[in-house]
Amino acid sequence: MNKKEIKKGIMPYVVLIVIMLVVIYFFNIFNVKVNDLTYDKFVNSLNNNEITEITIIPSIDGGVYNITGKLKDYEENETFSVQAPLSDEVINQITSANEKYDFEVNTEKDPNSSMWLYAIINFLPLVLIGVFMFVIIGKQMGGNNKSFDFGKSRAKLDDSGKKVTFNEVAGLKEEKEELKELIDFLKNPKKFQKLGARIPKGVLLVGPPGTGKTLLARAVAGEANVPFYYISGSDFVELFVGVGASRVRDMFRQAKHNAPCLIFIDEIDAVGRQRGTGLGGGHDEREQTLNQLLTEMDGFGANEGIIIIAATNRADVLDPALLRPGRFDRQVTVNLPDVKAREEILAVHARNKTLDKNVTLNNLARRTPGFSGADLENLLNEAALLAVRRNKESISMSEVDEATDRVLMGPAKKSKKYTDEEKRLVSFHEAGHVVLGLKLNSANIVQKVTIIPRSYAGGYAMMVPKEEKYTQTKRELLEQITGLLGGRVSEELNFGEITTGAHNDFEKATKIARAMVTEYGMSDLGPVQLEHQSEGVFLGRDYNKSRNFSDIVAHEIDEEIRKIVGECYETATKILKENADLVKLIAEALLEKETLTKEQIEYLVEHKKLPVDTTLEDMTLEELRELAKVKNLKGYSKLEKEDLIRLIETNGESLNNKDKKENSKDKAN
Repeated sequence: MNKKEIKKGIMPYVVLIVIMLVVIYFFNIFNVKVNDLTYDKFVNSLNNNEITEITIIPSIDGGVYNITGKLKDYEENETFSVQAPLSDEVINQITSANEKYDFEVNTEKDPNSSMWLYAIINFLPLVLIGVFMFVIIGKQMGGNNKSFDFGKSRAKLDDSGKKVTFNEVAGLKEEKEELKELIDFLKNPKKFQKLGARIPKGVLLVGPPGTGKTLLARAVAGEANVPFYYISGSDFVELFVGVGASRVRDMFRQAKHNAPCLIFIDEIDAVGRQRGTGLGGGHDEREQTLNQLLTEMDGFGANEGIIIIAATNRADVLDPALLRPGRFDRQVTVNLPDVKAREEILAVHARNKTLDKNVTLNNLARRTPGFSGADLENLLNEAALLAVRRNKESISMSEVDEATDRVLMGPAKKSKKYTDEEKRLVSFHEAGHVVLGLKLNSANIVQKVTIIPRSYAGGYAMMVPKEEKYTQTKRELLEQITGLLGGRVSEELNFGEITTGAHNDFEKATKIARAMVTEYGMSDLGPVQLEHQSEGVFLGRDYNKSRNFSDIVAHEIDEEIRKIVGECYETATKILKENADLVKLIAEALLEKETLTKEQIEYLVEHKKLPVDTTLEDMTLEELRELAKVKNLKGYSKLEKEDLIRLIETNGESLNNKDKKENSKDKAN
């Protein structure tokens, strides 16, 4: 917090203290006991030496003297008041008594005799109070309260000075190509106008959260070097009808003054939902705001040089009028990154981080399928925080592994203690997943398995696909279901008992099986899509699926799902019975180490024992060659120790041409 903010926060309290002191002061002044005396009583007190001080105020208008003062027996805040005739006799009496008893005599001017003094005394306090209230309340209204600023646009101009370019946007090659012509238009619109080309007025970025939609919009403005206005869709919607429409008009008015420019509306589904839908009917304020937005984008007026980019992850709920040509002419889908894009994103976020030499971004990218750009940034940040917490000078693979687990499952609960029986059961459960991952060609492979509790899971196996593909075959889906059932089958075979630990596995397996039957046409019911997303997008998630079939077909669907899962369960049982020794070997290793990596599992399968805990640098050349065999790396026999270590660390993907030539010669020999 800077000094200005500190002063701004303290000032209200200082002003309040001053006001309280002033009130107390005046309260003490005016909290005076005044005794009204008769003129005779005053004269007696004057002659009997009972007066200590008096003040004479002549009142010309009233024809009297207003005399105040104190008697000897009065308290500190006690005074008397008396009115005497306006005559010389009264003054002579007071003068004689003063010469005799020597008390204090003061004479003041009548306030009514001076109009300026009268005005100051009577009106100045009111003026000061009014000015004070105006200043204090005005600041509060201007600084924090926007209640009198209804119709003003909430769009903010990015004046941070930090310019974002396409160099900071990794992994979105096709998306950047789609947006490059917007940059060309903002830089040189005459080139397009010469050929009669109309540049898209709006571009809608659609994709899951964290995939870089906002960053992409900033990069377009940065590359074109134009003003960048950004606003959220919820900033348009207010309680009062017409406020949102007024804000839309004001936003475009400001943009026209700064054209060419770019307006970015984040989460546009907050204001751009379909009109006239929902159980409660339309919403006047939101619909008026949407109508005004539609008019501004492609109405009677031209908005030359203004390009709107909007982002949402719910394009299905947007109003069709918003998506027609002339408004959002183009939709750009920003998907989750593939392995190559993930490596590029990791390289961007690793620029300011010190990574250990054993951390290779390619391997890390392969281990994180389904991660968004935001997830990858968070992963490296968590790894950096762990390295600092452990007082390390660089981020090693240990921190990266732990960070990956944290992002997926939360922090490890090492203080949670298992009973010996429970720990053994979890070990065999996870070993069942591992063995099926090894024995099934199309099942997800186990990248890491642990029996350390995280979140609500007593243990888990990190399973990733062997290859990232857009489509999947029926055999691949069946083997995925079989792999998910391995934990329950292993429990039943080794303990003759089943537990609740497989509930998440069943959830995933059932979801795949149901999709196979109702959406993919991969069952005996034939190539028919029985369920699909309905158009009633405001009725709630549970009502989104449209079921166009009878109760008899619903029963057949249930039977097919049960049939698929049952057959996969039998397959899993057969494989685990045939490999019971391997299940036991992996389970015993988990009991000993608690966590096994893919490399340790492969070494365990090959040598029937765990590798010795040592670094690659500490291993002999023969041990390195044996490890290369386990990794299925070719052409290792003629490589020296340093090259072989590099080969193992990069999983054989960074072999240079010289290595490849030596490998070819070795194979020929």
